[in-house]
Amino acid sequence: MSSITPLTETFPHLPQTEESWVDEEDLDDLEASPEASPAEHEHWRIVSDKGQAVVRVDKFLMDHMPDTSRNRIQKAAEAGCIRVNEKPVKSNYRVKPGDVVTLVLDHPKRDWEIVPEDIPLDVVYEDQDLMVINKPAGMVVHPGCGNFDGTMVNAIAWHLRDDKNFDPNDPNVGLVHRIDKDTSGLLVVAKTPEAKTHLCKQFFYHSTRRQYNALVWGNFREDEGTIEGNIGRNPKDRLQMAVFPPDSEIGKPAITHYQVLERLGHVTLLECRLETGRTHQIRVHMKHIGHTLFNDERYGGDEIVRGEKSASYKAFIHNCFSVCPRQALHARTLGFQHPTTGEDMFFTCPIPADMDALLEKWRKYIGNLK
Repeated sequence: MSSITPLTETFPHLPQTEESWVDEEDLDDLEASPEASPAEHEHWRIVSDKGQAVVRVDKFLMDHMPDTSRNRIQKAAEAGCIRVNEKPVKSNYRVKPGDVVTLVLDHPKRDWEIVPEDIPLDVVYEDQDLMVINKPAGMVVHPGCGNFDGTMVNAIAWHLRDDKNFDPNDPNVGLVHRIDKDTSGLLVVAKTPEAKTHLCKQFFYHSTRRQYNALVWGNFREDEGTIEGNIGRNPKDRLQMAVFPPDSEIGKPAITHYQVLERLGHVTLLECRLETGRTHQIRVHMKHIGHTLFNDERYGGDEIVRGEKSASYKAFIHNCFSVCPRQALHARTLGFQHPTTGEDMFFTCPIPADMDALLEKWRKYIGNLK
């Protein structure tokens, strides 16, 4: 049998527990970046024994990768990274004797050591157990395909460089959850293994409180509502997620509650409350109901989705895109129970300058129409 490379060695910067893999907005680890090479690189290979009992490939891999989780293996399968006899398979594929199981990624093997970098951080709160950080739009959370430095994880390593108990390369400490590169807002970082275990359980069991502000295309008839639908990889575009029926076996259950904060003609400012945390949850749920986030390039929000076709309106929209050159999504509030004291912690950060300027442009535009 050939040597085995655990998935946690392929991605050592990622948490090792299933609870730590809660992810509402980010795909950086398993998706190909626009700059990534189309070449494929084998990271792991094993040939099943002649006496191998027929078993699901995710169970098979768990038996041979004791340091990773089923959730992570299933994500790799959804991304087309798990191959059997050189063909991509889903996590429910049943491994048979003699099958060759491989993990294939779009980048070569490399060391993923987190190097401290002097990058400014907006630390909202810090104590001996944790940090709460307000992430700016445009900052990648952690190293991934095409982003090996300059990330928030590198900045955290620098910020805590004098803390002898914090090892940025130890997956048992660090980021508890993630948000996408072009989403701004609050994140919590665990400084001890005990804090991370406690916080990860809160995210896994959905006992945290998270609210986002989102500017979306279109007006709403109702003032509030709930979107339910499983979220999984889009079979037609692996860089996107898609919504599937709640009773289907595709994807994972996801629930988003929303409330209208301000109606601005062809766009609406919402408050979105996450009951679950899935990849691109708000972005894909809003796309699903016909209200794509404003300037969300991946889901088609960077085009004129609503409104007239006049030259002046087109110019206005393009100016709006310039003012806020990313999806208009901000993780405004974050609440959780302190892992040591048990105290209820609640943090909020204002809408950042780019989104605020965007809203002001729409308010002025609507005001001029009256």
